[in-house]
Amino acid sequence: MFGAVIFDCDGVLVDSEVLFHAVELEVLAEFGLVYESRPFKARFMGMSDNAFYAALDVEAHERLGRSIIAELRSRMKARVLERFERELRAVPGALEAVGHVRLPKAVASSSSSKALDHKLKRFGLRDGFDPHIYSAEHVADAKPAPDLFLHAAAQLGVPPACCLVIEDSVNGVKAGLAAGMTVWGFSGGAHMDEHMCALLVEAGAHRLVGDWAEAQRLFAAL
Repeated sequence: MFGAVIFDCDGVLVDSEVLFHAVELEVLAEFGLVYESRPFKARFMGMSDNAFYAALDVEAHERLGRSIIAELRSRMKARVLERFERELRAVPGALEAVGHVRLPKAVASSSSSKALDHKLKRFGLRDGFDPHIYSAEHVADAKPAPDLFLHAAAQLGVPPACCLVIEDSVNGVKAGLAAGMTVWGFSGGAHMDEHMCALLVEAGAHRLVGDWAEAQRLFAAL
């Protein structure tokens, strides 16, 4: 029996991952770091900003012989904000589905606190979770470490084994499992495809949920 539901944000509540992914590949290629879409998505999606840029810094030194992070971060941020302003949407059905969850609930996201708060407010999602909104800044080690999910569970006052996690990334699934929680892989974001769904299952997701309409039916049975 579940005692709480913990939601990721990007790609689960807000359809931001598809935009992040496009911008990241585009900007990195401009610096000479070219990646294939599928392995890049599997490796980096769900990481905190600090972990993401730290990994890229290592790769830049190995492949380019220099650091590009200072310039990369500013260009990436500007490009992402531009795309978000024009194209960012909530994942269809997210607001209604979250509203039907009667158990205690939280958001646990690798976003910064400021960015997370902005996205949730923009689509009317913040009030449904407040005050249980947690970002990578709340812990020393973000996903795929379990710390963020364990922090959310502690704040909710619910044992980790009684928490259900909704995640769309391999790193997020690994984090939820490491926390001792049940993890449902969510495939309703615009960035998801059969390959990503297979990777969530391979990472250990207990089940796949195709969209928020399906999730809402499942929530009704909790």
